Formats: sequence, C-alpha cells, structure tokens
Amino acid sequence: MRADAQRNRARVLAVAAEIFASEGLSVPVHEIARRAGVGTGTVSRHFPTKEDLFAAVLLERMKELSEQADALTGSPGAFFTFFATLVREAAANRGLAEALGGAGFDVEAAAAQAGYDVTARLNALLASAQESGEVRPDITYPDVKALMAGCLSADLSDPATLDRLVAVVSGGLRGTARDS
Repeated sequence: MRADAQRNRARVLAVAAEIFASEGLSVPVHEIARRAGVGTGTVSRHFPTKEDLFAAVLLERMKELSEQADALTGSPGAFFTFFATLVREAAANRGLAEALGGAGFDVEAAAAQAGYDVTARLNALLASAQESGEVRPDITYPDVKALMAGCLSADLSDPATLDRLVAVVSGGLRGTARDS
C-alpha cells in the first residue's frame, strides 16, 4: 500500500474511532470522510461497508483489551480490574456500548475470530477468581454481562457515579477470599 493510502487509512480509522466513541454508530460514512479530510471513495476503498469500518475500529480496541486481560492473568484481583476496565471502556465509548448491546454488529464474534476474544478472557478471569475464592461460585458469565449492562444504564455523565456502581457490583460479586 502506498504511503499516502496508509496515512489516509490511519486517519479514517482515528477519526472513525473518535466519532463512534462520542456519537455512536449512527454517524454516516460521508460525515466520517468529511471530518477525516478525505472523500467517501477513499473510505470505501479501505472499508467497503460501514460495518467493515466499525469492525476495524473495534478490533483494534479488542486487541488492546485482550492484551490488558492477558497481562492481568494470574494476578490477585485481575477479574475485578478487568471488569472495571470493560465497564469504563463501554461507558466512554458509545459505539462499543451499542455494539455490546447488540446494535447490529456482533463484536464478540468478530473479536473471537480475529483472536481477540475478550469474552473468553473475561470468562477465564472469572473462573480463576472463583477458584481462588475471590468471586462467588454461583456467578456465571451471563450474570457478569447483565451486571455490566446495569452499570451502563445509569447516567454516566458523572464518573463518580460509574465508579460507585462498579464498586457496589464488585462488592456483591466477592467471594469468601475477601474475609481471609
């Protein structure tokens, strides 16, 4: 790929990531192109559909989250740290929150196919935390996902609200290891 094409692709991805995060998935491609300073044809050459563009943005973030989960593996409190990271990430990224909520793009399947299976990593951290007694043994991944969605249903304009919700949920998930 030519250097200018690489720069244009990188610029489109950066602008799209910013727009999807702040405004969600409904922003039209021509608006992304305009803000990136390129034509819609340039966007289409790199990303034939809006879903392709969104997938590229999300997969980059899923890669980063996967790396964070991998770095936490084996450390005390890893599940709670990663849970909080995911909630904060979704709260700060409207497009990701919409995708995780099922808004027309299966981010979990796409990430798993690319090798960035955040769901599997969260499940592994959950299982490890349950084995060590950090998390209650009756908690399932669907429970965790529902709790994450619950945290995101609040007014998130105040970061202290989100921090408080994450702390309350984490407290409810804790197992017997916290008492030792």
